[in-house]
Amino acid sequence: MTITVKHFCELSNIELMEIYRLRINVFVVEQNCPYEDIDGLDVDAYHVCLWDNDELVGYCRVVYGYVEGEYSVGRVVSKYRGKGIGLEVVKKGIEVAKEKFNPDRLIIEAQEYAQKFYEKCGFYKLYGDFAVDGIPHVKMRYDF
Repeated sequence: MTITVKHFCELSNIELMEIYRLRINVFVVEQNCPYEDIDGLDVDAYHVCLWDNDELVGYCRVVYGYVEGEYSVGRVVSKYRGKGIGLEVVKKGIEVAKEKFNPDRLIIEAQEYAQKFYEKCGFYKLYGDFAVDGIPHVKMRYDF
């Protein structure tokens, strides 16, 4: 498997299509949650992709401003669960955030069911019990 990190302007059309396909398949179709995945923040983001040959199997983006004017790692998705793919892309996303932006912290809005996953990545819960697109979320923080 190969991991790539590219700014939006460096992505090929095929890479961008694969990113959107994976995100929509999981966040919209699988979770049955119609929402606007393409939110305009991708153009200023770094995109962390885990490839198995030509197949995109894991992804996250590193972006500023998605959560209250903070840096964050988001849109974390794995095509295959339970194989460590999500953990690998989040850890790389944290490295990318530090390297590219050097923030003091990252703030994320995680789906509530994924709280323990993000805790394994070094995030801790700030507060919770709020809904985003009808799905329970928690606000979490990672300190550098």
